[in-house]
Amino acid sequence: MTNHKKHDASFRDPSGFIFFEGDTLRREIRPIYFDQYNQLRDSGFFSTLFKNGLLIPHEETLVSEEKIVITPENIPFISNPYEWGFEQYKEAALVTLKIQKYALSKGFILKDASAYNVTYHKGRPVFIDTLSFDFYEENTPWRAYKQFITHFLGPLVLAKYHGTEILKLMQTHIDGIPIKLIASLLPAKTKLSSVIYTNIHLLAKMEDKHSEDYKAETKIAKLSRKAQNNILESLYDFIRKLKIKERSEWGDYYTKTNYNEDAFESKKKLIKKWVDQIKPLRLIDMGGNDGTFARTVIEDVDHIIVTDIDSNAVDHNYHQVKTNKEQNMLPMVCDVLQPAPGIGFNNKERSSLVVRLQEYDPDVTMALALIHHMTLSGNVPFESSAKFFASFSKDLIIEFPKREDSWVKSLLARKREFINHFDFYNQSYFEEQFSLYFNLIQKEEIPETERIMYLFKNKKDGLS
Repeated sequence: MTNHKKHDASFRDPSGFIFFEGDTLRREIRPIYFDQYNQLRDSGFFSTLFKNGLLIPHEETLVSEEKIVITPENIPFISNPYEWGFEQYKEAALVTLKIQKYALSKGFILKDASAYNVTYHKGRPVFIDTLSFDFYEENTPWRAYKQFITHFLGPLVLAKYHGTEILKLMQTHIDGIPIKLIASLLPAKTKLSSVIYTNIHLLAKMEDKHSEDYKAETKIAKLSRKAQNNILESLYDFIRKLKIKERSEWGDYYTKTNYNEDAFESKKKLIKKWVDQIKPLRLIDMGGNDGTFARTVIEDVDHIIVTDIDSNAVDHNYHQVKTNKEQNMLPMVCDVLQPAPGIGFNNKERSSLVVRLQEYDPDVTMALALIHHMTLSGNVPFESSAKFFASFSKDLIIEFPKREDSWVKSLLARKREFINHFDFYNQSYFEEQFSLYFNLIQKEEIPETERIMYLFKNKKDGLS
């Protein structure tokens, strides 16, 4: 095999690594892991997880004495834990516990319970690290238990008490939020919860008492399989019932817009018309709320990402994805004014959102009811917005609310004495600045509104 490019994140596991062969992602397994891999495969363990949608399926590409190469099913886009809504985060935790419970029943364990080993694919969470399994040794505790707490239980409980913004701590804690930090951020009343006390507060105390990690982790020298199952079931039931109470705008977002029903339908029809003429395979709707407009073309596009800053809107979208079994839509949390950075060693273990979008290579980007927020709330100049969208977009469908739009008026009023600085916010200057990076294909006013829809084509892709 030639033209190999080892993945920047693939250096931690001695069992193997992932690499690209051209555009195809493959995983090489080293001889040190052959015994585990062969038994997992031959026992039907892998095939059961594949069948139940818990582990990303793979095919064997090469088998030799020096290495085994497998090719996993292609995942169009990798989303990270800090880009999930609360319900998505919960379900990723539950999938991890299901896998560990099944592994235990078959004489294996999940040796790695990182939240980064789960992503969303075909409308559901799926475990993506094939080499995260090992043989179970009788009466030994779950090796990845503390990792599960710092990657899953801790962040979820913090979100319950402090809101979903706190999940973004996973950006700065790629190895999990430190247990003492989790415990210190929780209200004192959580010590009355047997699950939170045992799995967080007590664990933090043990770590404090035994400053060397290995002492804290080996404090329980023996743990029966039955006792371990009880812990897993307790964690599963607790997480399954977790809920948050967070105020959000998404619920009545569309009732508060300045569209009447006819204008709303006109916008939907225009989007469908333009998307139909482009015939995209991949589309991203940035600031897409609960996916309402993306759903107008869901039957026509192979894969759609819908991002929004509002975690509750993302959860509502995810609920629809599950209910309608929409395997081609991925809801995701994203603040367009602060796209996720590259993190981890050398800032390359987990790629930035922009890099991942460039690799995703969407045929169409939609930015509806977004540019006025970027410009007037975020103070982002039109030229910078245009450059941002041009960095990953071929065709761009963007909505421009004019100065007469009621929401624009409201945003401008908040500028007070600096309002004159935003005189540049007008249609002609918007078109001029976006024309630096895009060719204008079509524009159309939405009837009975002060909004204009634009279809642009990236200049680097030329006119077609």
